[in-house]
Amino acid sequence: MAISDWPAGERPRERLMAHGPEALSDAELLAIYLRVGVRGKSAVDLARDLISRFDGRLDRLAGATLKELAGVSGIGLAKAAQLKASFELARRALKEEMTQCDMLSSPARVRDWLRLHLAARPQEVFMALWLDAQNRLLKAEELFVGTLTQTAVYPREVVKAALNQNAAAVILAHNHPSGLAEPSAADELLTSNLKDALSMIDVQLLDHFIVAGNAPPLSFAERGLLQNNGKPKNIGKPLESIG
Repeated sequence: MAISDWPAGERPRERLMAHGPEALSDAELLAIYLRVGVRGKSAVDLARDLISRFDGRLDRLAGATLKELAGVSGIGLAKAAQLKASFELARRALKEEMTQCDMLSSPARVRDWLRLHLAARPQEVFMALWLDAQNRLLKAEELFVGTLTQTAVYPREVVKAALNQNAAAVILAHNHPSGLAEPSAADELLTSNLKDALSMIDVQLLDHFIVAGNAPPLSFAERGLLQNNGKPKNIGKPLESIG
């Protein structure tokens, strides 16, 4: 049955107008965007199929390639391109918000943007959010890209990047494609060394997030893992791969 044949109170668009977008399921919101279904399937059915194709995870849907989206029956290249554009607009909107406000006063925005940017990546990515003296975003920069399970991080290159941006502070982040957000011993050692190295050029490490799956990114600061452990070591060499 087509959505137009449903009772008015059950149609996603009418429900959104009556109760707001928060009242709708993920599939209903996506159905409004898709507008129409295919033979034998309503737009809601098609939306459910699309979400299911990516294991029920919106982060994986948002990070899917154009080819992966278009490969879902009933989507095609035109709808896939529209979806990619909408997800990119969401990322840019969040990033723009971060440039206008104190990042420490907007932890939810930071977490949301990091999830959109990193959660669906198939390989480990280590990045930095460089901040000015008012903790506003100067640049979000991917510094190192590794494999499914590890990334080699060069502290000297991180320090050089901080100087290039004339940053006053930084929030670091990397993803765990495995879906497990718990920090490894290598993660903790890396964070400690980077904090010490950056302190030598008066750049404050405010936090380090681990992004994994649908869970909220794990914060080192909230876990009490941003501790000073003396002078930095191996500044010019890659530390043990994070992962």
